[in-house]
This record gives sequence, structure tokens and C-alpha cells, in this order.
Amino acid sequence: MIPLLHDFAGRRVLIVGGGAVGARKARTFAREAETVVVSPAFADADFGGASLVRAAPTPEDADGWVRRVDPALVVVATDRTAVNDAVAAAARDHGALVNRADRSGSREAGGVVVPATVRDDPVVAALATGGTAPALSRYLRQRLESEIDGAGAMAELLGDVRERLKADEPDPETRREAILEILESSAVWKHLPEEPDKGRREADRILREVTE
Repeated sequence: MIPLLHDFAGRRVLIVGGGAVGARKARTFAREAETVVVSPAFADADFGGASLVRAAPTPEDADGWVRRVDPALVVVATDRTAVNDAVAAAARDHGALVNRADRSGSREAGGVVVPATVRDDPVVAALATGGTAPALSRYLRQRLESEIDGAGAMAELLGDVRERLKADEPDPETRREAILEILESSAVWKHLPEEPDKGRREADRILREVTE
């Protein structure tokens, strides 16, 4: 499998199954995509703002559900193998990606694995084991959470610095050196999360030293 980040803004996700797994998937995708969960019952109160449709899909009407929702991704998460197989087949025929939450390490055509993620926007780190050991993904995510703290603020700072350097500094080697010096500054990292103005002033000082 090849890891990719996919922009789901303006897209739809269909989740078939309203159990704990379906709820977790809904919370993941509803933060960006228009997410629809179809199930005869909903085991969790928190579906992340997804639209909940109380219905019991059958193998015979799987294609109809996929066509009505027109999703970019279909998550299969029921406890009925026949329904899961039919929904996955309908999704593939429709050209949608498929996440088989009922199978570990799925390698079927169009299959995707949803990784464990750590976010400090705009930074996103994803961890996956190909569906073979989800517990390991969760464990590594917990360890990474403390390491990524402040990365979002650093990413935004470096984005601003890059734009300034492109406008004011013609030498690409100097631009790279300035970015690296800021990135490796413990003072910038220390201040950015709690005192962003102080962190940015330190970055400005480094920038002047490198470019003048």
C-alpha cells in the first residue's frame, strides 16, 4: 500500500453500519466530508455531525444506496458479510474507494486503510500497519502526540518565512539556510505554542542574521 493524504472537502462519504466502528469512522470523515451513515440502529451518540439514516440495507439494494449518496469513499462496517460484500462491490462498480472495516489488512481492489492520525493543523501525521495491527497504530499515535506539539505553529511560521524569502532573498542556498536555522532553533520551538509573538520575533532575529 502507498500512503496518501486525500482532500475530502466537498466530497461525500457513505458509511454502512452504525456500531462503534462506524461511529469512529464517521467522526474521522465528518470533520471534512459530507458523511452519511446508514444503519438500522446507532450504538454511539457521537457520529461527529454525520447525517444518520435509519435503514437496514440489504445485498439487493446496496447498489441503490451507493448511487443515491454518490460517495467518493464507502466504509463497510456492518456485522453481516453478505451486506458488506454487496456494498463493497457496488462501491467499486461506482468508482468509489472502499474501506472494509470488517476485514484486517484488506488488499482488494480499491481498498484503503484509514490510518491512526495525529494533528496539529496544518500538520498531520498518519500511522498504519496495513490493517494488520491497529493496536500498534494507536500505541504509536499516543507516543507521537507529545512529539508533534507545536508543529502546526512552526509550519505556519515557516510558510510565512518562505514567502518573505522568495520575495526578498534571491540566493536559494541562503533561503535554505535561513529555514533550517529557524527549524533547529530551540528558542523558536519553545515560545511558539504559548508565546507566538516571542517565537516569531526570535525567528525574525535569525532571519536577519542569516540574510544580512
